[in-house]
Amino acid sequence: MYKDRVELYKKLEKQLKSHVLVYVTGDRPGFETQIAGDTIDLFIEQLDKIGIVKKISLYLYTRGGDTAAAWNIINLLRQYCDELQVIVPHKAHSAGTIISLGANSIIMTKQATLGPIDPSLNTPLNPRMPNIDKTYPVSVEAVKGYIALAKSELRIKDDMALSNVLLKLTEHVHPLVLGNVFRSRAQIKMLAKKLLINQVKSKKRIKKIISFLCSESGSHDYTINRREAKNSLKLNIKKPDDKLYRIIKDIYDDISKELGLREPADIRTIAANNNGNYAVKRVLLESLNGGSEFFLSQGKVEIRQSGNGAATLQDIRLFEGWKHEELSE
Repeated sequence: MYKDRVELYKKLEKQLKSHVLVYVTGDRPGFETQIAGDTIDLFIEQLDKIGIVKKISLYLYTRGGDTAAAWNIINLLRQYCDELQVIVPHKAHSAGTIISLGANSIIMTKQATLGPIDPSLNTPLNPRMPNIDKTYPVSVEAVKGYIALAKSELRIKDDMALSNVLLKLTEHVHPLVLGNVFRSRAQIKMLAKKLLINQVKSKKRIKKIISFLCSESGSHDYTINRREAKNSLKLNIKKPDDKLYRIIKDIYDDISKELGLREPADIRTIAANNNGNYAVKRVLLESLNGGSEFFLSQGKVEIRQSGNGAATLQDIRLFEGWKHEELSE
């Protein structure tokens, strides 16, 4: 709980001589969340309470999210401090890596990982998954891989045949989605170039980092550990000493427990407990100055009889939105 983490935040601020802001987007199976634009105003409220200071340390855990939101967050943070530091206790992937690139330094624990920033888009025009109301994300690297397969592996050279390959692709992926994916890739490269100047001075090195993060890593699921980030990519990575590591880890363990990051949200288990009622925190944004903002999903799981007499479980959402908690509450 937030009140239990306050002392840990005080210790972390003292250790780093910094103001700490915590942003966690949960990845609990069934209740996954991402970096999104609805947090921008909440960031402003938190930062206004912190004020203009010399140094801010953003404690970040996320699997990714909206690129534009990540760009807004990093630019906003830099307006409030001279030095920006990102602390990665475990995962800061995709858009989380973009935020990390914009810091002056990145503290990574031994289990911390960054990831590729090649874009994946998920829009209403994306291919739909069978039997469920969801769409497949489309990544530029997947599209490039499909075309490379035709050219390199299948050795298709004829212009007409290659046109047919592309037309076949558009039967499954809307042309506007394909266009947006490649446009997003160009945008991410541009943003990464602007952000990296805060910790990497060599233009040649910046170009190599962007190339690796956008394509050479091979897969969006590829993870970059502390050693690779520091030694291969030459990012400004800081290794925490034992005392600092313990504080960072204790904060993560407490948040992980509160958000249930290691527990799948099994609807049958929910139905069996508390008469099917549940309240799940999914995102945290908190600091000593600004209290705790959290995104909450509340609902009830009910057992209902279908037309053929079979029992089905139905998840009824009663509330979904942001709530605020102060230390005094």
